[in-house]
Amino acid sequence: MRLDQPLPRRAKFLPEWDPEAFGRLSERIARFLGTGTFLVWMTVVIILWVVWNVSAPRDLRFDNYPFIFLTLMLSLQASYAAPLILLAQNRQDDRDRVNLEQDRKQNERSIADTEYLTREIAALRIGLGEVTTRDWLRSELHDLVRELHEHDGDGPRGTRTVFPPEHPRGRDKGDR
Repeated sequence: MRLDQPLPRRAKFLPEWDPEAFGRLSERIARFLGTGTFLVWMTVVIILWVVWNVSAPRDLRFDNYPFIFLTLMLSLQASYAAPLILLAQNRQDDRDRVNLEQDRKQNERSIADTEYLTREIAALRIGLGEVTTRDWLRSELHDLVRELHEHDGDGPRGTRTVFPPEHPRGRDKGDR
């Protein structure tokens, strides 16, 4: 026996199957068992079974009045249907759990993005509070010119304007 080579495959005595394929099959069966089509066909089969075993000639009947074989068949169908439905529900629960976890992560990312954008908007508002606007600059220059005229002793001259008056549309409209 060499340690640098893999062991040969062992013979398997049990059959192998794909659990995913089996799960998909069980989901299809469980989906069909929950439909009106299944209920209608099951009802038709039971009615035909009972009518045949009551009205057919005695030697052609295969399940006489207490319908023990019918009870056995319905029990067998129920004993297989219940685990298949449970398997399908477990698979659906697993998918729901994965989807819920993905939704949680997406919500966390959305909250983090929203908080980041909120901080950015707050920083922009603070930054804009310190920006010089055209109207503020104009009023400061008017005040400066007034101080210069008062300092020279001339006073404001009515005929001469250093700066044009403010636009009639209002403050900062159309400046951007």
